[in-house]
Amino acid sequence: MKNTVLTLLQQKQNGDKITMLTAYDCTTAAIIDECGVNCILVGDSLGMVMLGYENTLPVTMEDMVRHTAAVSRGAKNAFIVADMPFMSYQVSIEQAVENAGRLVKEGGANAVKLEGGAEVAGQIRAIVNASIPVVAHLGLTPQSVNVFGGFKVQGKSLEKAVKLVKDALLIQEAGACAVVLEGIPARLAEIITEKLTIPTIGIGAGNACDGQVLVYQDMLGLTRGATPKFVKRYAEIGEAMKQGINTYISETKSGEFPSQEYTYTVDEQVIKELLGEEG
Repeated sequence: MKNTVLTLLQQKQNGDKITMLTAYDCTTAAIIDECGVNCILVGDSLGMVMLGYENTLPVTMEDMVRHTAAVSRGAKNAFIVADMPFMSYQVSIEQAVENAGRLVKEGGANAVKLEGGAEVAGQIRAIVNASIPVVAHLGLTPQSVNVFGGFKVQGKSLEKAVKLVKDALLIQEAGACAVVLEGIPARLAEIITEKLTIPTIGIGAGNACDGQVLVYQDMLGLTRGATPKFVKRYAEIGEAMKQGINTYISETKSGEFPSQEYTYTVDEQVIKELLGEEG
């Protein structure tokens, strides 16, 4: 069954936790979709995990449209949310609506996601008025990494906690269908979740949120180096890949691969006639 804005809202109302994972290509999206994950986020995190950038800031609209289209071709039931990249919605409301439309029309997204609270309420309202669902994003918003001075937990002071609660209510009033809460204290996320009628999706925000999202490379052990505190590694696919690749290298060098079972044959008479013609 196709996941929609309404089914996600019903999950919140029923206490049924929403599951969301990232994907950036058709193959991975199809696998995630077959597992029954409710939502797939085509995150601008692709800048780091797919394109090798230090952060999300260099990601372009063309990047997002291309990867969203690939995901939408692979996933049939998941609710597909596409990130609006840095500077694709901040300049003007008109720019925001136009770029959101591209992600839906060209990319096949079911919703778009943008970062910020009160400062983007106008953009959220206008995009929703254009019949495009919007998922908001509060807390540790990666596109603000330079303002925050790094990837730091947000909402730990009273002033910032109050602002996050107010922002959450504002983006709900503006028409957002859900909100991602990233890198905030669990108790604060719980309070916001209780105050909102729309679903909250947590990442580093505790288990009181209505759902959770992780970058699939992180949770499957595909990323190198340290992972954030909130990431649980559910498998070590990176190690399994290296083991398989090393075995392939070894068997190729020894001549073990390709063996007869991986080789095509031809009638020997054809070979005799071929050699006869050459001779």
